[in-house]
Amino acid sequence: MNCVILQPSYIPWRGYFHQIYKADVFIFYDDVQYDKNGWRNRNRIKTRNGPIWLTIPVLHRGSVSEQIPILEIRIDRSKDWNRKHWMSIQQSYTKAPFYTQYAPLLEDYLQQKPDSLANFTIALTIALSQAIGIQKTRFVRSSELSESGPESIVLKRTDRLVDLLYKVGATHYISGPAARDYLEEDKLAKAGISLEYMVYDYPEYPQLYPPYDPSVSIIDLLFMTGPQAGKYIWGKTD
Repeated sequence: MNCVILQPSYIPWRGYFHQIYKADVFIFYDDVQYDKNGWRNRNRIKTRNGPIWLTIPVLHRGSVSEQIPILEIRIDRSKDWNRKHWMSIQQSYTKAPFYTQYAPLLEDYLQQKPDSLANFTIALTIALSQAIGIQKTRFVRSSELSESGPESIVLKRTDRLVDLLYKVGATHYISGPAARDYLEEDKLAKAGISLEYMVYDYPEYPQLYPPYDPSVSIIDLLFMTGPQAGKYIWGKTD
């Protein structure tokens, strides 16, 4: 059984969805510390004036001292971020070939007034996965698997991953390449779990505004290639 464990992110790039596609079980790692300069609440889209950030304002920004888990981060509802994000998406992608097909999905989510960052980004990620054609992956949250409470959350990083993998019955762990710097591979091997590192080597696809940028949000690929999006991620369409 293939498993991927990643922190929830806002409209992430295609590499994130490639990992979802490869996973039998995908675990949203929602009970680890929130990182304020990461991808939990922001991502980039292309515009005629260059790439811009779409950032969801939050009430707790997180720090080393605060140790706030992602699932406890609340969205700042006093800010009109939903409308601004939707306007930016409209202005940037109205002329995209598949805009009319996928815009209603994003508009529906951006009309909501969510309180929880994790709840919002996880639900949107699952919806985007289905829009791309991912149907077989089962989604769970790490907080749902932490039966022993906070004690399991303070395990060393690799130990915690092994614990989660064990709880979902995984035999094969698929990780991003950056994890080579910290992953204790011997612990996975001892637990009988094989390891695979992702290789992000994707073909170019048409974009509205040059130069080509391979790392923007998945919505750029979806608006530009529609049902063929999988061809530019895992190499085929299902």
